Amino acid sequence: MPDELTSYDFLTPQRIVFGWGRWREVGPLVAELGRRAWIVSGSRSLESAGVVAELHETLREHGVEPLSLAISEGEPTVPVVDAAAARLRALGVHPGDMVVAIGGGSAVDLGKAIAALATNDRGDSVRDYLEGVGSGLKLTAQPLPLVAIPTTSGTGSEATKNAVISVTNPDVKKSLRADGLVPRLVVVDPELTKSLSPQLTAQTGMDAITQLIESYISRRGKPIPQALALQGLSLALPAIVEAVEHGESRWAREAMSHAALLSGMALANSGLGLAHGVAAALGVHCGVSHGQACAVMLPVALAANRNVAERQLAELARAAEVSSDEDDSLAAEALLAAIDAISRRIGIPRRLSDVGVTADQIPALVRDSRGNSMDGNPRTIDDAELTRLLEERL
Repeated sequence: MPDELTSYDFLTPQRIVFGWGRWREVGPLVAELGRRAWIVSGSRSLESAGVVAELHETLREHGVEPLSLAISEGEPTVPVVDAAAARLRALGVHPGDMVVAIGGGSAVDLGKAIAALATNDRGDSVRDYLEGVGSGLKLTAQPLPLVAIPTTSGTGSEATKNAVISVTNPDVKKSLRADGLVPRLVVVDPELTKSLSPQLTAQTGMDAITQLIESYISRRGKPIPQALALQGLSLALPAIVEAVEHGESRWAREAMSHAALLSGMALANSGLGLAHGVAAALGVHCGVSHGQACAVMLPVALAANRNVAERQLAELARAAEVSSDEDDSLAAEALLAAIDAISRRIGIPRRLSDVGVTADQIPALVRDSRGNSMDGNPRTIDDAELTRLLEERL
């Protein structure tokens, strides 16, 4: 007998536009949403490449006034979010306003946070609304409409309902979370990713692969996101090496962009697991980039969860065509071997010590790996076991 289907909700962006070169359609698409766009952009390389200027020009051509608001320099922090939101409020929020975020996951997360604080001003800071560290305030007013234009193929933030914000005292990463943070419009153009460095392509791509796998085996897994994860992994595993080694490859960039988008929808609706839980702590305490942290932790998570998620891992292996074996144990083993081979090929560090982690940092990593991601892991992993897993990976 097949498993019973439980009730579920499925949250997704209102409109997704996907395809090579389609970011040039942003003008008329955005004009359908309003008449003034607050621009949040990613790294300054987008500006130097003329992408941001072209965005401004196409918006003006279609009757939308672009206003540069913020440039994301790394993952958003509480002061950065608060400063950008204060500037927006000082200049006035008008009917027909929206936020357009172009860049990697950090830029999209910054855009989400700004869109939320533009209409929710009961707190003194974005911190007041963050899970676990704030004062418990909720986002009661609908955020400004958000347009997300991702330029990396990794986080899937363009399809999620949360924004990850770095906090100090305590040093943690926490989420601003609400259904209204899901972007109104997402424009996924793989052409925007072709200039990514091999290293960034590898790290962001492994982030997407980790999200696809963890959302599929999550204890909160649901039918639609699981179906998306199957397709996403079947695209990503064959494409990531090609994208890293031949960055101009159109089919590889398209496959990775689509896989990342699917990973965002999957994680937004099914949750994640151990790798992402520890990755957040690695970022805070060890300065490891999110994609690299996920890539280093994925083999640990797969090994730790194999006994309880063997059937799901085997299903993923068959979908990605890394195994046709009907024996779940052999198919699951083939998936773990494929991930290991890919990681070696694209230069993912093997051990935590390779990314600067030291033994004295492990207690803090264990303490701060708890949260929404770890809650989705297929089985409970207590502090003693997590300590052992991390020590074995040093």
